[in-house]
Amino acid sequence: MEEERRSRVRFRDRAELLDFLLEVSSIAGETLDLNELMESVASIVRQVIPHELFAILLWSDRRQGLRIRYAVGHRREVVQNLVIRLGEGLTGTAAATRRPVLVGDVREDSRYLNAMDAVRSELAVPMVLHQKLVGVIDLQSTAPNAFTEQDRALLQLIASRVAAAVENARLYRRIERQSRTQRTLAAMAQEFSSILKLDQLLEKIALSIKRLINYDAFMVLVVDEEAGVLRNLYSQRFDRTAASESLPLGKGITGAAAQSRQPVLAPDTSADPRYVEWHPGIRSEVAVPLIVKDRVIGVMDLESRRLGYFNDDHVRMLSLIAPSVAISIENARLYEELAQREREIQQDLQAAHNLQSVLLPQTPPPVQGLEVGIRMKPARLVSGDVFDFFDYDDESMMIAFGDSSGKGAAAALYGALFTGMLRGAAPRRRSPAQLLRSLNDTLMERQVPARYVSLLLLLWRARRREFVMANAGSTTPVVCRGGQILQPHAAGVPVGLLEDVDYDETVFEAQPGDVVVLVSDGVQDQANPSGEEYGRRRLRRFLEAHCGLPAQEIADGMMADLEQFREGHPVHDDQTVIVLKVE
Repeated sequence: MEEERRSRVRFRDRAELLDFLLEVSSIAGETLDLNELMESVASIVRQVIPHELFAILLWSDRRQGLRIRYAVGHRREVVQNLVIRLGEGLTGTAAATRRPVLVGDVREDSRYLNAMDAVRSELAVPMVLHQKLVGVIDLQSTAPNAFTEQDRALLQLIASRVAAAVENARLYRRIERQSRTQRTLAAMAQEFSSILKLDQLLEKIALSIKRLINYDAFMVLVVDEEAGVLRNLYSQRFDRTAASESLPLGKGITGAAAQSRQPVLAPDTSADPRYVEWHPGIRSEVAVPLIVKDRVIGVMDLESRRLGYFNDDHVRMLSLIAPSVAISIENARLYEELAQREREIQQDLQAAHNLQSVLLPQTPPPVQGLEVGIRMKPARLVSGDVFDFFDYDDESMMIAFGDSSGKGAAAALYGALFTGMLRGAAPRRRSPAQLLRSLNDTLMERQVPARYVSLLLLLWRARRREFVMANAGSTTPVVCRGGQILQPHAAGVPVGLLEDVDYDETVFEAQPGDVVVLVSDGVQDQANPSGEEYGRRRLRRFLEAHCGLPAQEIADGMMADLEQFREGHPVHDDQTVIVLKVE
């Protein structure tokens, strides 16, 4: 129990949830080796959720059940022989319902399948990709009520990020045996992605597919939703480009593939009532939908004069290359449109920049007992950084400083939404912790996937000459006192990420001449051409040398030092500096 407490407190106090989730996504994308991936997932989960037994069960279409693919603590015979059907046990229930199952005492749950008598609690979370069951991550403990709702939410986040990696690794393992095809497909995808002229791209696709499958006729059709047809984009017969008419959506083998979003194989076209003759003499046909971001944009169709020529291996091969074909075609189609719209987009961004200049304070407000300096440099025309000041009376003011996730227009729009919430909630709550709790609850009611805000709140009390701090995943302030650097500590989970989060408050007693500096991640993470980051050390050195200056001069000087450091290297993240100097 002590180990569990230490693990959770360590994770919470360091506010590492954001970095942890990014690490999960990074690790999941680093390998296609299923064994290595499983070990990485087990290591990730072990870091944050204490348990005695661990298993990753994968769904098998052939066996129509879940089988343990990786386990820690389970008996060998269980790992080798256990097959769990949908709805059986707690893992089968999680798989069938596509929802996590958390049981504090398995002895009181009739669904539990006893694999070890000492087990008292269990947490099973399904891995689902595009509504398809990939498998289940299952944790068991010998202690009752070992897992919390926060553990459930965290494991669900992990499962959502590794499901695609697990499925990709399984798919890779299946095609790994076909090394020649694998190399060809990789080369094709790379070649397709480099061609932005549609005519050249379609010629290249037809030639590349021909090297893999010796078809007699080849077509690419695109969905025209307004006209309700599959419009012929490219058609070739016997190595010659051929003209072809459009086909109503839902008609023919190609229409069936587009409608079902699945490949359609017709070994004998004469026996398939869906077949529509495009080219005389065709005896077999295979059609594969082209899908981009869960949207069917068209169909790739191959035909042969030989009866039963196409088989399941052809379907599998075409299904593997179809995403690259779809993305390349879509990119080529959109390239010209995007180029034409670039000026309009720039105009919109400029308008957003002008609007944001109204939402964010451009000049320091008067604060009793404080001198304030502000500098801001967006990575693009608009910024995702958030900061504001709220007067309560003549002697107290709330200072908010944070960053919405992501960059560019989306981050700025989410930041604007959050700023409105902040301005509505701040006047009603003087406690930084209560204000963070209220903002988190509001964001969770209208949660936007993968969007959150890291936020630091400082309540300045001029009479007491103190700051009351509460942090939600933001960078902590740096304090310079008489040329010495102090580092007040405050940590917490970003708002809009997890439900029912409480925040702690820390009181920092200031002294005359203290300089409190707030900087966004973009300042410390800014790299120079050598790849070296500006970092907290250089920031501290700058403050030690300049904290005797007025607040605005410190802010201006820091941004100038940052500009000198980066030596023209691109700015990839918004950069904001707020300097508070105690009078």
